[in-house]
Amino acid sequence: MNRVDPITLEVIRNGLSSIADEMALILMRSAYSPVVRDIMDYSTGLCDTEGRIIAQGLTLPIQLCSFPRVMRFIRKRFGNDMAPGDVFITNDPYGSGGQHLPDIYVLKPIFQGARLAGYAATVAHHTDLGGIVPGSVAIYATEIQQEGLRIPLMKMYEAGKPNRALFELIEANTRQPVEVLGDLRAQIAACRTAEKGLLSLVERYGAEDFGTYIDALHDYAEAMMRETIRELPNGVFVGEDYLDGLGDHPEAIKIRATVTIADDTIDIDFSGTSGQVAASINCPISLPESAAFTAIRCLSHRDIPNCDGYLKPITVRAPEGCLLNPLFPAACGARGVVGYRVFDTIMQALAKVIPARAIGGSEGGPFLLAAGGTYQGRQFVLNEMLVGTWGARADRDGIEGISNPAANISNQPIEMIEAEMPIEVVRYGFVPDSGGAGRNRGGLAFVREFLFHQDATFTLRGDRRDHPPYGIEGGGAGAPSGHVLIARDGSERLLPAMPMHNFTARAGEIFRLVGAGGGGFGNALEREPARVLADVMEEKVTVEGAARDYGVVIDAETLCVDHDATRMLRESSAKEAVI
Repeated sequence: MNRVDPITLEVIRNGLSSIADEMALILMRSAYSPVVRDIMDYSTGLCDTEGRIIAQGLTLPIQLCSFPRVMRFIRKRFGNDMAPGDVFITNDPYGSGGQHLPDIYVLKPIFQGARLAGYAATVAHHTDLGGIVPGSVAIYATEIQQEGLRIPLMKMYEAGKPNRALFELIEANTRQPVEVLGDLRAQIAACRTAEKGLLSLVERYGAEDFGTYIDALHDYAEAMMRETIRELPNGVFVGEDYLDGLGDHPEAIKIRATVTIADDTIDIDFSGTSGQVAASINCPISLPESAAFTAIRCLSHRDIPNCDGYLKPITVRAPEGCLLNPLFPAACGARGVVGYRVFDTIMQALAKVIPARAIGGSEGGPFLLAAGGTYQGRQFVLNEMLVGTWGARADRDGIEGISNPAANISNQPIEMIEAEMPIEVVRYGFVPDSGGAGRNRGGLAFVREFLFHQDATFTLRGDRRDHPPYGIEGGGAGAPSGHVLIARDGSERLLPAMPMHNFTARAGEIFRLVGAGGGGFGNALEREPARVLADVMEEKVTVEGAARDYGVVIDAETLCVDHDATRMLRESSAKEAVI
């Protein structure tokens, strides 16, 4: 074949994307655990014969770009030792390119006869892999050996035959064997689905021509990303953001990103970021890479193919031993919050030069509640990962009730929690006045309260309390987060955002989780009074908040704007801002 037909290229591209999405659907529908089935904390993809990503399912952006790193380990170790029917497994962040122990990678080489045609790739967050707390995510773990079962890169199937010793080992090291083994089978099913789809494409176009089109797809994605970058001004732009810190007396932990734009390339250097810590929020490099690629991709208005090509113009660097590139044996089970902060930090840097394409700070990533105990003679584990708030942008308000911009997960349905565990969700909704004020308002924070009907041990991972989501172009910060344990007598106890120990909830006690609100965009005094009134009528903003944050005076009884009083209040507020 001497040339690439653009129509055929688009057909192949969409065919590959459909296979990756079908993998995602198969995995979700076959999964046993709420973490995969309902929260959708998993990802799927296809790789070519060189281990390069050629398609990604509509799943988690901050997981997807870890596939190429894992593939490098597979090809280096098993490059000459693969056969039809083989399936690989790992969760090792240090020896295999993984992110943390609950994320298990299941990958299958796909053969057309004796010839390698590509790879099916899946990763899923498993409900429990052992360790010192239910759910295997303990903030206070200081080394990875405390966090659960570490699976080196190995074959879970060899020539179609299962590694029974491995399955027995996993079963013996989890509090939830039915769910974990069921989810592994779902990952295998997704890989087998991908095998059928990919072989169908290869057979349709022929292995040689198909390979030519794959190379063209990478080149096309690279060209589109370079075109996007060329639209940006050259320069060096620095963003800094902070995690609140650890324990009862937290000290801020810095993430610093230096973004260098040079013609059609972007370099992101995390030098100046705080060092690794004696806790489990250390973040292996594959996650910061994925978060960085996601942030840059968000700048494009083009429909860039989800393949390795678009990654080539972007380099990501982090010094060894820092929070974003920890050294073994640093614990990393709760690393997710750091990855989302990487996204926010890069957005802050870019907001200085292209605010029209940036987004205000979001809730900070999933707020984690991991609780466990014994119920009806069987151990239960609640893995709750709550998201829900975007920051505002130049052309629209922040969104609430949706996954973080760097994620694609869902809050767990209340009915599923209550049907399977001795836990009742007694409150779930939005918090008025919590979105950062601005010409465009940040998304509202969420609140969810859990009533324990039986004693349970739990741990937390939160953030954005001392350093709430930032605003852009003069927009206000979002409201801070909060974690509260409410005793049976109604007394409230504020818990640390990242505690360095477990808590016990007694039967009848309530845990309240309040997320952070999204950051605003632009001057709040420029927001049209009609939009403020609409927010008041929808109970997103209170009458008091309308006057305090936006300078809009609304009659509480008639719900009408007092335009004269509004004009006077805004003029007064503008003068105070200048002074």
